Amino acid sequence: MLRWDGYGEWMTQLLPATSTLSLAGVDPRSTPGWKHGKAAAERELARGATELGTLQEQLFAEAQHGTGRNVLVVLQAMDTAGKGGIVRHVFGGANPAGIHSFAFKAPTDEEKQHDFLWRIRKQLPTHGYIGVFDRSHYEDVLIARVRHLVAPDVIDWRYERIREFEKELTDGGTAVIKIMLHISSDEQKARLAERLNRPDKLWKFNPGDIDERELWPAYQEAYELAIQKTTTPDAPWFVVPADRKWYARLAVQRLVIEKLRSFDLTWPKPDYDVKEQKARLAAS
Repeated sequence: MLRWDGYGEWMTQLLPATSTLSLAGVDPRSTPGWKHGKAAAERELARGATELGTLQEQLFAEAQHGTGRNVLVVLQAMDTAGKGGIVRHVFGGANPAGIHSFAFKAPTDEEKQHDFLWRIRKQLPTHGYIGVFDRSHYEDVLIARVRHLVAPDVIDWRYERIREFEKELTDGGTAVIKIMLHISSDEQKARLAERLNRPDKLWKFNPGDIDERELWPAYQEAYELAIQKTTTPDAPWFVVPADRKWYARLAVQRLVIEKLRSFDLTWPKPDYDVKEQKARLAAS
């Protein structure tokens, strides 16, 4: 359950997805738990950046003293849903020394020679870090399903492998937060049009995005199935409405802050006498 500090509201509607999730029942333009508009959300995002930065530094500091915890944030979405903006606006203010962000592209020839989780394992955050995946192992049950890259029984096997993999992570001290940024087809069309109309955005446009739009229903079904089959109490999925970028950024920030708060992080106590060291420094 998430609380919006400064407003006394509980974000009761943005709860972990269940095995009966229906994406059709989630309005991409909605703002669950937030009724104060864009300007207030942007102020809250700025305020939250300070807390997130402190919590991230405490996580890193504790790891230097033997506490083996870390966080993995998985961002999945259709193109233009704002994954890059989430990385910049939510995690950009934290100390980069404690953030490991990685954007997965189409697998290389070398990666194709290995199990589909091989390249994922190479990018996992170590103790004390927050890892952020822009796309992830879920591409292997999303695009692979939609584009019929493997047989249906292989997709089913991969769901099981993902559940096992994420249990392995959580058992090892990694908190896994999986987020689908849920954008509407109309909003995606508007964002693609904006890219084509702005010289400074043309580099972001990919003609293949229009090809993928033609498969929109298939992708929605693939996302729904992936979430239903892999959301668990220890590695839950959250479906975040993403037509309003300011809301999606704030919601993701809140999810990460609440997870870090649950660790009850503290500053490690020094293994030396502080007064003695102050005296030594003064006399030096």
